[in-house]
Amino acid sequence: MKKYILFTLIIFVFGYPVLAQEKKVMSLEEVIEMASKQSLDAFINTNMYLSSYWEFRYYKADRLPSLTLDATPFDYNRSVQKVYNFDENRDEFVERQSFDSDLSLLLNQNVGLTGGQIFAQSNLSMTQKLGGDKVSSFSSTPFMIGYSQNINGYNELKWQAKIEPIKFEKAKKQFIQDQEALAIKATRLFFDLLDAQIEVTISETNLANADTLYTIGKGRFQVGTVTQDELLDLELSFMNAQLALTKAKLQLDRSEAQLNSFLGEDKNTKIECRIPADLPELQVDAMKAVDKAMTNNPDIIDQQQRLLGEDEKVKIAQSENGISGDVFALYGLNQNSEEFEGVYSDPLDQQRLQVGVNIPILDWGRRKGQLSMAKSNREAVRLSINQEKIDFEQDVIMNVMEFNLQGVQVQNSAKADTIAQMKYDVTQQRFLIGKQDITRLNIARTDREQARRAYINSLRSYWNYYYTIRSLTLFDFEQNITLSEDFDQIVENY
Repeated sequence: MKKYILFTLIIFVFGYPVLAQEKKVMSLEEVIEMASKQSLDAFINTNMYLSSYWEFRYYKADRLPSLTLDATPFDYNRSVQKVYNFDENRDEFVERQSFDSDLSLLLNQNVGLTGGQIFAQSNLSMTQKLGGDKVSSFSSTPFMIGYSQNINGYNELKWQAKIEPIKFEKAKKQFIQDQEALAIKATRLFFDLLDAQIEVTISETNLANADTLYTIGKGRFQVGTVTQDELLDLELSFMNAQLALTKAKLQLDRSEAQLNSFLGEDKNTKIECRIPADLPELQVDAMKAVDKAMTNNPDIIDQQQRLLGEDEKVKIAQSENGISGDVFALYGLNQNSEEFEGVYSDPLDQQRLQVGVNIPILDWGRRKGQLSMAKSNREAVRLSINQEKIDFEQDVIMNVMEFNLQGVQVQNSAKADTIAQMKYDVTQQRFLIGKQDITRLNIARTDREQARRAYINSLRSYWNYYYTIRSLTLFDFEQNITLSEDFDQIVENY
């Protein structure tokens, strides 16, 4: 009885992980859906978009008024300082104590039209000497308004207004494309596991058949209807089938682990891939695909951003090549008093107008060289982008042509798979009744396995091209709609 209880506990403890293995039968669409929600790649894609979102929010906020409170409410200082004693006509060190306090309110507003900045400020300060003779002093600037402007011809705010919206639009398109790239990766791992499962099934069937044929062969060898070399071929086939099954199971474990890791699933989860049976009846128009790709693809938007960036560099070089300077204008009211009650009484005017000019006289062609270099770089980038567009269009067209052929390829390979299976069944039955030799049986088995693998590979190619075209064009040709995301929901879920 004790041995029985001990055996039961061992089975419960050590067998539990096996019993706890979860088995899921999943289609390709279900794997892609799960990957888009819980995979590490999906998490990275979301956070890359959020980073661009907050960068764009920063740009928008930078064009709105900003109000800043700057305060130093308490500043006490007690130290020994060197001062000049006029009575003694000499320097001496004395102890000083002081208390200072400062409060400032600043309102800033960038002016996108000119690239300048307008500001308003109010300030109140107090300083008090402590010790034998307490002396206090107050200073106030009730109101001050000013404007600063660079006059070199380069408006950074203007260029930001051109580039930042394009960058954000590219980030949106990049997120959608990254999701399609995730689908391509999920497709690859799905078919890797499906291939491994098919190989295990083929290997198990081959082993069972090889075992049966070897057993039959040994019986026929005894009665002289099978030669010794044919019996050795049957034995060799049986041993090779055992080895092939071992390798297939090892590859199955590896493929399962890779897909579970990608999906963020528990390592003990067993996923059984369901072979995609229904394919969309879809033929993609190459010119329409090129048009959608040139409109939606983030690489095309990136090219626009790069050209604008080079134009900005040329503008900066031009601004540095001529006369540059700054204009600063200010008007305000201020007052000081030894009593707080008088610090806001009868304030005095405060005005300031400053114009600074920088004129290059002799720089040995340095500024001219910088401008020429910026223009040359812009032309090089423009030519490079033109070539990239040609290559990109060709890539889209070739992928569309390949995809349009895949539907027929899948149909043909499916039919070939069925025929090869029927051929093997007939050959096997003829071998069992002694009307077919082992060579023909081996050929039929090889043809069956190759046809099965070819069918799965044609399905893999079809879905890989399907999602590749979606990734290039960001367009769903099956539903005839542009791919989109609820970006507001992404931010709300953050």
